[in-house]
Amino acid sequence: MKKKEKAKADACDDVPHLAEERKELLQRLAREEGTPIFVIDHAKLRKNYQEFKKHLPQVQAYFAVKANSNPEIVKTLFKAGASFDVASMPEFMIVYENIREMPAKERQDWIWDKIIYANTIKPIETLETLDQYKPLVTFDNCEELKKIRKHAPHAGLVLRIRVPNTGSMVELSSKFGADPGQAVDLIAEAFALGLVVEGLSFHVGSQCTNFANYVEALEISANIIKETETRTGKKIRILDIGGGFPVKYHPEVKSFEVLAKKLKTEIARLFPDDMQILAEPGRFLVANACTVVAKVVGKAFRDGKPSYYINDGVYHTYSGQVFDHVLYPVLAFKEGEKQISAVFGPTCDAFDTITLSAELPELDINDLVYSENIGAYSHASSTYFNGFPPAKVVHTNK
Repeated sequence: MKKKEKAKADACDDVPHLAEERKELLQRLAREEGTPIFVIDHAKLRKNYQEFKKHLPQVQAYFAVKANSNPEIVKTLFKAGASFDVASMPEFMIVYENIREMPAKERQDWIWDKIIYANTIKPIETLETLDQYKPLVTFDNCEELKKIRKHAPHAGLVLRIRVPNTGSMVELSSKFGADPGQAVDLIAEAFALGLVVEGLSFHVGSQCTNFANYVEALEISANIIKETETRTGKKIRILDIGGGFPVKYHPEVKSFEVLAKKLKTEIARLFPDDMQILAEPGRFLVANACTVVAKVVGKAFRDGKPSYYINDGVYHTYSGQVFDHVLYPVLAFKEGEKQISAVFGPTCDAFDTITLSAELPELDINDLVYSENIGAYSHASSTYFNGFPPAKVVHTNK
């Protein structure tokens, strides 16, 4: 093999593909459970959590429940030792179900230490419910401070700041985060209202492949913390570095290990040893732990290419293509010469187009197809549009 060809093959090997044994399991599950099915591999969930802790042992991982709020995923990560980032009361209650058998005092301590309510804008009703649990909550403006002061005065506060999101797949800075120039004033205002600001947080954007975003965000945070302590005399000892940890959807994505080394170096350089570092991995923990299997329910020849209609689509498991800007290649279990094909979802909406350029062998009605790495921001956004239900969830390796 030529050097150039070998390098290309090695790069492709960096992206995990299904082993034959796994393919056989998926086909068997599809026969037993029907289709579409959304298959969650809990062994992979545990492995991903262990990988995060291996490379960032000093960082407390708060799973971003919004990435995939399936209760069994939360249960597996809870048992593995994860903390949780929630952004709604339903998400809070999914986590709460895992701890409700604890004695009240232990439960309260666990919530205080293991949950952050990371939505900067919260309804009054939510704040009133949260107050009894005294959790960490985020804010990024004065109006939110006033609401917290009146309706959840026992909460610990974390100020979310706006940082660069350049190169991230999903940009968040246009909607969330206080301008760094206003940060110290907001923290001082919170203390003046009798509230306690525990920490600072930021988010560099989802699926961040520009690691310079993290470096700049850490430097901004360090400067704000120093200025806050000089001006108010109050110590800030929690730093939440958010999420954005990249998943290797394709070979060009740099590995998490590379980012982790950079983060450890910068954290050691910029912050004191007693700074508690939090992170909110969501996609990183669940994306490659889930696979969808669907069935061909229709077949046609349109615009010069084979066109297949399957019983899952962008209103269901493939919703991540719309909301999360991720393309999930549609693959076949069947072998054969491949040709460029179109794949459509089952609804009566032309928007329900999964891809116009899948590389597939000739398929027949009832043949199965699948997509990998589809665990994040996918099934969680499924609807019942046109009367089609979401894919049935199936668990393996629990």
